[in-house]
Amino acid sequence: MTQCPVSHGSVPLSGERFQTDPVQLYRDLRRDHGAVAPVVLDGDVPAWLILGYRELHQVTNDPVLFSRDSDLWNQWDNIPDTWPLLPMIGRKQPSILYTVGERHSVRAAMISNALEAVDPFALKRYAEEFADGLIDRFCSTGRTDIIAEYAMLLPALILAKLYGFSNEVGSALVGALNDMIDGRERALAGQQLLGASMFQLLADKHAEPGDDVATRMLNDPGGFTDEEVAQDLMVMMAAGHQPTADWMGNSLRLMLTDDRFAASLAGGRHSVAEAMNEVLWEDTPTQNVAGRWVSRDTHLGGRHIRSGDLLLLGIAAANGDPQVRTDGSTLTGGNNAFLSFGHGEHRCPFPAQETAEVVARTGIEVLLDRLPDVDLAVPADRLTRRPSPWLRGLTDLPVQFTPTPALGGQK
Repeated sequence: MTQCPVSHGSVPLSGERFQTDPVQLYRDLRRDHGAVAPVVLDGDVPAWLILGYRELHQVTNDPVLFSRDSDLWNQWDNIPDTWPLLPMIGRKQPSILYTVGERHSVRAAMISNALEAVDPFALKRYAEEFADGLIDRFCSTGRTDIIAEYAMLLPALILAKLYGFSNEVGSALVGALNDMIDGRERALAGQQLLGASMFQLLADKHAEPGDDVATRMLNDPGGFTDEEVAQDLMVMMAAGHQPTADWMGNSLRLMLTDDRFAASLAGGRHSVAEAMNEVLWEDTPTQNVAGRWVSRDTHLGGRHIRSGDLLLLGIAAANGDPQVRTDGSTLTGGNNAFLSFGHGEHRCPFPAQETAEVVARTGIEVLLDRLPDVDLAVPADRLTRRPSPWLRGLTDLPVQFTPTPALGGQK
């Protein structure tokens, strides 16, 4: 067990157990293996899953020993070109995800500056308008699937608008994003469509600049190539859309199934923020992140880790680490020590976190304002999760409500 993560006891990071009850799976892994556990990804590809809060801090605080440079991986000879997880674990991709050192700092500043320049009032207005437009499509029917008809559409539409896409192209990107992130058979095709759309966007912005994120990134004094900007826009779109959609879906599931949040469903907004904060602790959309690659042999959590081994950041497991959650109580309110946005120099940029929070919170609030008696249309135990190894979100969230007329006029 000390020489290679593929050995007796390695656990697949997929399958029914992982999909239905990952919290118990993480507990079992921690009991059997400690803070760092051997796992296998699709195709029996070995990796280490970091379960410990302190160990995750250690790894993300040492970018030299635990690098984001995926070229270090000692498994590349065993990875086929058709491996469905390639969109999330790439090689020689010129994106910020795999950039290290000073170049990463300059690049992160470019992204932060482009997002910080977004007018917060415009962001809020876009979120409300797109939310109302989506709700108008189903509000008169009395029933809908909140995931497919709302949560899985809203973040992508808003981000596409901010980045400079037309509303029509933004709508078309939703399916490609979802396919890419889920890591199944359509992942590579989704990545290709998203990439082609980004390069077309940059060509359009060279010809006709605008007051948008893409134009600001092209004009950044860091002198980044179109390839680099396109790759970073893909990262931003993927990281901003699906986790935000799942944050909305998981928060609404909590509010619809937990009596503590019943007041919000009567038209109030008081506990929306509390539900969203609790989800980041207990049901975080970003379950696992790939990853870090060890630049030399080392020890972590009592394990001997070889040079080139892949470490997966177990965000959800670390959030529930009993070493830091000693009483096991549910955390809500203002406790923001969760790791759901990552940690260290590769964590989600603060402006991106703010954007995600505005989108998710506005989406939930508008829905509750428009459909104040919304309720689950199926028993809670029938709700299921998508099979992604990275993100935890619902496959559907069927609800019912009193039909109401559409507002109209929203785009």
